[in-house]
Amino acid sequence: MKFGVNTFVTDESIRPDTLGRALEERGFETLLVTEHSHIPVKRETPWSGGGELPREYYRTYDPFVALALASAATTTLTLGTAVALLAQRDVFQTAKEVATLDVLSGGRVLFGVGAGWNREEMRNHGVDPHRRGPLLNEKIAALKAIWTSEEAEFHGEHLDFAPVYSWPKPAQHPHPPIAIGGESKAALDRLARYGDEWLPRAKTPPAELRRVASWLADTGRADVRITLCGAALDSDLAAYAESEVDRVTFTLPPQPERETLQYLDKLADHIERQTR
Repeated sequence: MKFGVNTFVTDESIRPDTLGRALEERGFETLLVTEHSHIPVKRETPWSGGGELPREYYRTYDPFVALALASAATTTLTLGTAVALLAQRDVFQTAKEVATLDVLSGGRVLFGVGAGWNREEMRNHGVDPHRRGPLLNEKIAALKAIWTSEEAEFHGEHLDFAPVYSWPKPAQHPHPPIAIGGESKAALDRLARYGDEWLPRAKTPPAELRRVASWLADTGRADVRITLCGAALDSDLAAYAESEVDRVTFTLPPQPERETLQYLDKLADHIERQTR
């Protein structure tokens, strides 16, 4: 298995370029960052973690600017999102941002997407929360068209555009891997239809990981890789390996540089002990 971290990069935490270097120096393979464009002051949508929304949700950097900085400081680190909120993003700007990062990083992008949970945030982008799933599906399909066609067009129920030019095209062919977040039926259907990787959360039972891997194989998608996102410092890596997981990312608390480096050292020691 490969190992990395998923984290919030914020104006109060370690810089993304410093973090990228530290990860690469310690043998980590992946950096996944979270996205929120904003947090509405008046919010009714409950946070899945329960209680008050943590401070870092309010202070996230733009994911692609942060990853570009990490890219310039590294040479091999995979750079990704877990997850980008594509349903509430402009599809043309996103296509250009992801492709630009992929070209400038030398083909190191993993584009993780999800439907999102904060309904007030979606509404501020003009997105009906009840239609975000179908809209997300069409935007994924449209991105693929933009990335792979010289004259790209798309005609769907929620998204429609005549032929367009858009460069750069991504360095990876046919495009950067698209990782689908979520464990619901809708997310798994989206995975089978559009995804290259699955991003289940660490709380997903091993039996479910194995069931989905078997189901994907039965549907002709045995090529889909699994990146388990959000593992804890005391996670049982052997159990993940037995569940056909290809990559594990550990949740890295958003902290200043000194505390982050100390945490990464502990994490690297934990991985080394369990993988000897």
